[in-house]
Amino acid sequence: MAETKFLEYKGKPLVRCNNTIYYGNPSDAYVICLNILDNKDVEDVKVSGKVVVQLLNTDPDVSPKEKIVKKSEKDGLFNALDLGAVWLERALK
Repeated sequence: MAETKFLEYKGKPLVRCNNTIYYGNPSDAYVICLNILDNKDVEDVKVSGKVVVQLLNTDPDVSPKEKIVKKSEKDGLFNALDLGAVWLERALK
């Protein structure tokens, strides 16, 4: 069976489904969830506007309320992903 390759950022996989992007390895204790709330048109190209960043606990025994460890809103995908990468790195130490 062929191995599936994912797009990576700073050595961790990025998986997108519609307007939601998951960053990190699902087998780790935490992952980042990026929800793109809106898009802007810049010279005929759609770019992300507001993005909600969430640090999620992947433990299946944790209640849904306790899954979200941190949450913030940023302008632009890069700003959101950059913040998420810092949160994830610190949480996994």
